[in-house]
Amino acid sequence: MTSTLVRPLSDDQRTILSALQSFLKNKVAPGAAERDQTGEFPFDLVRELGEMGVMGAQTPEEYGGAGLDTATFAMIIEEIAAYDGSLCLTVASHNSLCQGHIILAGTEAQKQKFLPDLASARKLGAWGLTEPGSGSDSGGLQTRAVEQPDGSWILNGSKNFITQGSVGGTYVVLARTDAPRPGKGKNDGISAFVFNRDEVTGFSIGRKEDKLGLRSSDTAQLIFEDIHLPQGALLGTRAEGFKDVMRVLDGGRIGIGAMGLGLGRAAFEFAARYAMEREQFGKPIAMNQAIGFKLADMDTQLEAARLLLRKAADLKDAGENFTVAAARAKLFASTVGVQACDDAIQILGGYGYIKEYPVERYWRDNRLTRIGEGTDEVQRLVISRDVMGRFGA
Repeated sequence: MTSTLVRPLSDDQRTILSALQSFLKNKVAPGAAERDQTGEFPFDLVRELGEMGVMGAQTPEEYGGAGLDTATFAMIIEEIAAYDGSLCLTVASHNSLCQGHIILAGTEAQKQKFLPDLASARKLGAWGLTEPGSGSDSGGLQTRAVEQPDGSWILNGSKNFITQGSVGGTYVVLARTDAPRPGKGKNDGISAFVFNRDEVTGFSIGRKEDKLGLRSSDTAQLIFEDIHLPQGALLGTRAEGFKDVMRVLDGGRIGIGAMGLGLGRAAFEFAARYAMEREQFGKPIAMNQAIGFKLADMDTQLEAARLLLRKAADLKDAGENFTVAAARAKLFASTVGVQACDDAIQILGGYGYIKEYPVERYWRDNRLTRIGEGTDEVQRLVISRDVMGRFGA
C-alpha cells in the first residue's frame, strides 16, 4: 500500500490493510487473469471478504458492518483494484450503492431487515437506476411504480447495465411514481424501492453483458413485470428519491475514483519494475529520459489523485458538502488512472499488448471508471456549475 499523504496510517488501518493484502496476494491474484478470461463470478472470494468485514465496510456495526470511515474504505478499494478490478467493482458497488442508499434513506425496520445480510455478503446488493433509454439523463427513466389502495405498489419496467444484476439478492430500484411538480424539474416524482429477490414474483434477468473489461463482475439487465411490493418497500420519501440518488452517487464516486487509482497504480508499478529490468542499448530502459519522465509523470499524477480522493473522503466523514470534491476526485483519478494504464502498455511495447502481461487487463478494467457513477462529462458539469456559482454575477 502506498503511504497516505495527509496523515500517517492509524494502527487499525495498518491492521486492516495488512490482512487484506495477504488475502489479495494469496487468494485473489493467482486467479485474476483466468477469471478475466472465463467471466466466472467469484462467489467464494466474495464470501471470504464478507467474513473479513469488507462487504459491509461502511455499514454501521449495529447492523453487522465494520463501521469504517470513508478514507479507510477508499484505501481498501484502491488495494483490491490493484489486484482484481472485477472484484473491486463488486465490492465498491455493493457497499456504496445498494447499502449506501439503505443507510442513507432507510427506515430502522429496513436497515434491520436488509443490512445484516448485505454486510455479511449472505446476499449481494444491486442498485438499479440506468435504463436502456436513460443513462446520464436519469429523469428520463421509464420504470413505473403504481400505488395500490392498500398502500402496496406494482412495479413494471427494466434496468440496464446493473452490477450484481443476476447474482444479487437485494435490489434498490428507482421508478417514477408521480408526475413532476411544477417548477421542480423532470427528476421530481422519482421514488426508490428496496426488496429481496426471493420475496417477489415477476422479476427476471434479461441479457448478461459481454464486456470489454471487468469481465468477472456481473452486469445484467433487470426486468420487472407486475412485481407486487409491500408498503414497506418504499425507500425514503415518495417522489423525492432522486435527491437521495445524487447523494448516493456522490459517495460512489469516491469509490470509483479509488478503483481508477488502484488500477492505475498497479499498471504503474508493473511498468516501473519492467523498465528497470528490461535492457536496450546496454542499459535499463528506465534510464532513458523518455521512459523515466513518463514514469515520473505517472507517479505524480497518481499521488495527486490520492490527495483529491482523501480530501473528498474527509469532507464526507466530517458531514460537510463533498459533492464537488467527489466530482473532482473521480474525474481526475479515473482520467490519470486510465492514462497510467495506457502509458504502461506503451512502456512495455509489444509485450504490453498481449495477455501474457497484465497491463492490457488493467487498461480494459479501468476504462469503465470514466463512465460509471457519472461520466467524465457529468463530473465536469458538476464542477463547472460550482465554478459559475462562485464567480458568476
